Amino acid sequence: MNVGEYKRTFLDYVLRPPSYGWADAQGSLIVPSPVQIIREFWSRINVFKTKKNWLAFFGWTKTLLLLVCLFIFLFRYFNFPFLGIAFVYSMVIMGTHGTIWYHRYCTHHAYHFSNGFWRFITRNLTINVIPEEIYVVSHHVHHARSDRPGDPYNASGGFLYCFLADVNHQPISDTLTIMEYATAVRLMEHTGVRPNTYRQYQKWGSIARPGRAAIGWVANWGFWAGIFYLAGGAGLVFALFGAAGFWAIGVRTFNYEGHGKGKNKQREGVDFNRKDRSINQLWPGYVAGEWHNNHHLFPSSARSGFLRYQLDLPWCYIRFLKAFGAVSGYHDSKKTFLTQHRKPYLDKKNGSGEAGS
Repeated sequence: MNVGEYKRTFLDYVLRPPSYGWADAQGSLIVPSPVQIIREFWSRINVFKTKKNWLAFFGWTKTLLLLVCLFIFLFRYFNFPFLGIAFVYSMVIMGTHGTIWYHRYCTHHAYHFSNGFWRFITRNLTINVIPEEIYVVSHHVHHARSDRPGDPYNASGGFLYCFLADVNHQPISDTLTIMEYATAVRLMEHTGVRPNTYRQYQKWGSIARPGRAAIGWVANWGFWAGIFYLAGGAGLVFALFGAAGFWAIGVRTFNYEGHGKGKNKQREGVDFNRKDRSINQLWPGYVAGEWHNNHHLFPSSARSGFLRYQLDLPWCYIRFLKAFGAVSGYHDSKKTFLTQHRKPYLDKKNGSGEAGS
């Protein structure tokens, strides 16, 4: 068995399956009812049921605290200048950082830091919201099973299926063997997350260590609260922490929208990857560099904005770090995209008598 075959097999069972399952006996996607999804959510976030639910509980605890900050800002400190700053922070800064850190580095290792210092700085550029483990392992599965049963945020499952996927579908399995657990850890080893031993994993059901995760969270929030307070007082603190909460909710909707809400919304000359339903969208592209169809075409590329109009802010950050040595190298698939996909499309279009672009 070669490495590719083992990896595909491993990714089929590395995640903890929901009680309603991924597929029926015929291999078709099981689409649970909203009641089933919500019941699953409450079961898997309940730390009194099992401490192995801690990571899902941890992620949503942070999100709910940020939403409290949002309400405090709206009803106590609201003003339009702070609202404008919060909008930019949520949409552009948080969105771009999510692509830079979670997507292109932690999951796909599309670029390499020169040392751990710059990795630490990049990791903490914004308010900490999502545990890396929840994002990274499941996102490998998403690419392996995209828009098929087993995809943890399969858009065909519906909005709620995707929105609550971080709890219902994305945690790793709690029954991995020692060798399987070691394979899961290797997916995370470059991220700087200190892994549990296998015995600790059996206790906590996660790669991440609860104590270290809590310390990192408190340190990150304390640092940014202090910076924001010095810059604009309590009002700015609640505005920007609230903005992070708004982003935390919005990012949970992205894959539903980014895969056409389960329908084929791909456009000729815009979406070149036809192996799944991913689409390029202007808003996520401009504010976060999420040209999603391009990304599915070349997942390991540090750049996803391949066409002239496709602004890619994460790529700008990566190139900026590369300019003074903080990034030692990266993968850039733009030339391959233009040669293998864009040029044949334009040649075919021009050959049919239509005007080129």
